[in-house]
Amino acid sequence: MLDAPMGDAPRETVFTRHDAARGLEWMRQSYGLFRRARVPWVALVLCYYIVLLVINLLPYVGGIGAMVVRPVFAVGFLAAAWNQERGARPSPRHLFQGFRSNLWVLVPLGVLIIVNIAIAMGAASLVDGGRLVGVLMNPAPEGLDADAARARVSEAFSDPRVEIGMVFGMLCALPLLLALWWAPALVVFQDANLRTALRTSLRASLANWRPMLVWCFVVFFFSSVVPTVIGELLWLVLPSSIAGVVIAGLFIVYVWSVVAVMQISDYVSYRDVFHAGETLAPVERPPRNA
Repeated sequence: MLDAPMGDAPRETVFTRHDAARGLEWMRQSYGLFRRARVPWVALVLCYYIVLLVINLLPYVGGIGAMVVRPVFAVGFLAAAWNQERGARPSPRHLFQGFRSNLWVLVPLGVLIIVNIAIAMGAASLVDGGRLVGVLMNPAPEGLDADAARARVSEAFSDPRVEIGMVFGMLCALPLLLALWWAPALVVFQDANLRTALRTSLRASLANWRPMLVWCFVVFFFSSVVPTVIGELLWLVLPSSIAGVVIAGLFIVYVWSVVAVMQISDYVSYRDVFHAGETLAPVERPPRNA
């Protein structure tokens, strides 16, 4: 658990149903927290990616291990937002809070992420005959140059069967995705067990599908549309000799910022749905002479 409870634990987990506009408010509040501590949040995201890179480099288990610990690190971002809301600053040390907070419930959530990916890929393969999985697993077969490999990937993603398969796969994976949405927060803030966290997250997500859909559109706009438009404009106004370097540098910083806001929004949306109207619990600090 975190340093102080968010509120008195109810006998039954209750949640609030919000209208669609609340999804935009979640992102506005999340950006507000990020804006007040840009550098600490970007540093936290950078630390997160470095840790994931190190885990991915582990032989045999690296890729799977990185997926399994994602809910554990999600708790770290929740802890950083929780502490910032109460006057503290986000810090890389918060990233490892999940290893001290119901770890043996968080790890199975990571396993379920892998299961959900397998469900999505398997469902897509039923439609496209496994073409999408083949391209993702081996995007550049031996003997193909870079241009041929890019053409192969582009052709696969433009195939109507692959496109339909992707949609079908996402629909099949959606229930478990929604069950996982707020599960880490329920585990760490409300000490929920695995079954309760998944069931409650699913029920709350279905009840709040409108603000969550708005949230998804906002994330898509700022993570895809905005960088694409800005990148194209910079290619037009900057000399070609420096355009690539400038765009790459700005893109990295921008992506880290978007990731930070998205992680903060996990906390903001959880608090709004499960603790609507509650006042903040103060951070307990040791005496100065301790």
